[in-house]
Amino acid sequence: MTQDLLIRNATAILTGLKGDAARAPGPDLRIRAGKIAAIGALTPEPGERQIDAAGCVIYPAWVNTHHHLFQSLLKGDPVGLNATLTPWLTATPMRLRPLMTENDFRLAARIGLLELALSGCATVADHNYHYAPDLPYDTSAILFEEAAKFGLRFALCRGGGTLSRAPVTSDLPVAARPETVEGFLKDIGRLAREFHDPAPDGMQRVVVAPTTPPHSMRPEELREVARVARGLGLRLHSHLSETVHYHDAVHQQHRMKPVHFCETIDWLGEDVWYAHLVKLDEDEIALLGKTRTGIAHCPQSNGRLGSGIAPVRALEAAGAQISIGVDGAASNEAADMISETHAAWLMARAKAGYEAVALHRGGRGEDDAASTTVEDVVRWGSAGGAGILGLDAVGTLEVGKSADLSIYGIDRDPRYFGLHDPAIGPVASGGAADLRFMLVGGREVVRDGRIPGFDVIELGRQSREAVKALLARV
Repeated sequence: MTQDLLIRNATAILTGLKGDAARAPGPDLRIRAGKIAAIGALTPEPGERQIDAAGCVIYPAWVNTHHHLFQSLLKGDPVGLNATLTPWLTATPMRLRPLMTENDFRLAARIGLLELALSGCATVADHNYHYAPDLPYDTSAILFEEAAKFGLRFALCRGGGTLSRAPVTSDLPVAARPETVEGFLKDIGRLAREFHDPAPDGMQRVVVAPTTPPHSMRPEELREVARVARGLGLRLHSHLSETVHYHDAVHQQHRMKPVHFCETIDWLGEDVWYAHLVKLDEDEIALLGKTRTGIAHCPQSNGRLGSGIAPVRALEAAGAQISIGVDGAASNEAADMISETHAAWLMARAKAGYEAVALHRGGRGEDDAASTTVEDVVRWGSAGGAGILGLDAVGTLEVGKSADLSIYGIDRDPRYFGLHDPAIGPVASGGAADLRFMLVGGREVVRDGRIPGFDVIELGRQSREAVKALLARV
C-alpha cells in the first residue's frame, strides 16, 4: 500500500536527468499516491509519514535491462570460470541448465531478484531462454510470480529459438530441445494476453527475445517474429556482437556484419535493444545510432569472459539508447546494479584512455577519458533503461514520475568517509551499498538493507542444497 510520505534532509539527490538537471537541490522529496509530488525545501504536512534521510543520498531506482536469473545457481562454476564466451557457453549454461528442476529455477530467480533489490534495483528485464516444447513447468509464470512477491517491476524477455547448437538427437535433454516458430509465437500471444501491461508505469511487461540472431532462428523466422511482436505492441531484445565470433559467424553465414544483418531482418529501431554490442565497426555504430537502437551495457560479464568493453560513449554520440544490464550470474558473480554501475563508470573511462592518441601524433591525449561521469552512469542505469523498456513514467526523479527511488546511507561505512562529493558515493566507491530504503511506485520494498519478513539465511541454506543436488545430477 502506498502512503503519503515526506523524505527529509537528504545530503544529495541525483535525478537520472542530463546536464544541470542531473542534481536536484532538495533536500526534501514528497510522495503522493505513489508519485513524486514535490522536490525542494518542504514543510511537513498533517498525516504524512516522514523518513529522515540525513546522511543519505537519493537515486532513482536502477533499471536492469539484461539478466539471466536462472544462472543464479551457476555462479563460479570451475569448469567454465576461466573460459571465454563460446567455450564458457558449453562448459556452464549448456551443460547445467538442462539439469535444473522446477524448484531450482524458482530458487535461482528468487536469489537473483533479491540480490538486485538489495542493490537498489526496482525494475528487472530478464532474458529467459529456459523453454522447450515439452518442458513440464511454465518458467515465464514462475518469473512473474517471484518478481511480484518482491514488489519489483518485471519485464520478461521471452527467449528461446528454433535452432539448437547441440545435435538434435533422441537423448538430447528436454530442456535443450528447440521449439517451432509456430510454438514460439503461440506462447508470445499467450504471454501478451496474460501478463503484458503497456502502461507507462506497468509492473509487468513482455518482450520478444529469441536468444541470439545468428544461432537461434532462421532469417525468415526472425522477420516474422519481429512483425508479430510489433503487431502486438511488444519490444524486441537479443544478444549481439559480444565477441569477434559473432562477426565470424555472421560473415560465414550471410557475408555481412552483424548489425547490417539485423537491418535485413527488421531488427533495428527504437523498439529494439541488444545486450553487449562489444565488437562494433564504425559503420555499425552509425547505423545503430541512426535507428535509435539500444544497448544493454554489461561491463562485468564482458570483462569476466574476456570479451572487451562496449563503445558506449561512441554509441550515445551516434544516437543509440544506452542502458545497463547485469547479465547472468554464471558470468558475473557480482550480479547487482551497484557493482555493475561502478564497473560501467570505470570501464568507459578505461576504454577511452586505452584508445588515447598522443598529441604529437595528432590525437587528443586522455581528454576523452574524462568524459564519462557518475551522473552519466546513473542516467544510463535508470532513465536509459526505463526509456528502452518504454516505461516513460519511471527512471527519473521528477515531479509527476513514479516514486521508484533508493535511499543510500553514506554516514556509517568508512568507504564513504572523506568524500568531497557525497552524491557520487554509491557508484564511485562501489562495494556493498548501505541501502536504507527502496520504494517502487511509492511502496516500500527494502528497509535497512533487508526485505521485511524475508528469511535470507534460509534462502542461503536452500541454495547450497540445490547446488549440491545439481552437481550430483551431472
